Amino acid sequence: MSATIKRFRSLAAGPRTRWSARDLALVAMFVGIVAALGLVPALYPFGIAVPITAQTLGVMLAGAVLGGRRGALALAVFLVLVAVGLPLLAGGRGGLAVFVGPSAGFLWSWPLAAFVVGWITERAGAPYRMAPGLLANLSGGLVVVYVIGIPVLAWLAGTSLVAAAVSSAVFVVGDVAKAVLAAVIARGVHAAYPGLLPVRTPAGDSGG
Repeated sequence: MSATIKRFRSLAAGPRTRWSARDLALVAMFVGIVAALGLVPALYPFGIAVPITAQTLGVMLAGAVLGGRRGALALAVFLVLVAVGLPLLAGGRGGLAVFVGPSAGFLWSWPLAAFVVGWITERAGAPYRMAPGLLANLSGGLVVVYVIGIPVLAWLAGTSLVAAAVSSAVFVVGDVAKAVLAAVIARGVHAAYPGLLPVRTPAGDSGG
């Protein structure tokens, strides 16, 4: 019996190799959520080429609610749909052209950003808490997005990294606010629907 319990815990703690219908339904739901956030009008303050949108909130939420793997898949599917021409980005944008425009790097970063948010969130464990949740959102939703987006912006715009970083500074306050909002929403979702994130057993736990 003890061996059976240990085996069960090992399976529960390890990475899942198959996707359940529930996993796929949650991924599809978040593809829809990110698309719906694209209905919020994009803003182009001070004439910058990269718009401010609400969709990065969806990126953070995907990782914070679904975890790393499912969150990343949701954003990857979303970007594939954009690439085939569906106007799912803010302002009704879509097609391959957006992946070579000024905001390309920010878009490319979304699956990885969602994965990082989810990875950190999973390791913080249950119940979902604001402090590690906010750290996860800032790490994925800001650091990852900016680390990829700013150099690509500089490359495509033919400008320096410093100039690209300065022009992107206008995003920071809004993105921090979205990180806080995503943490608040995720805490409510996890409180209402516990068990959304994979269960992880600390290494070395030999069980009873």
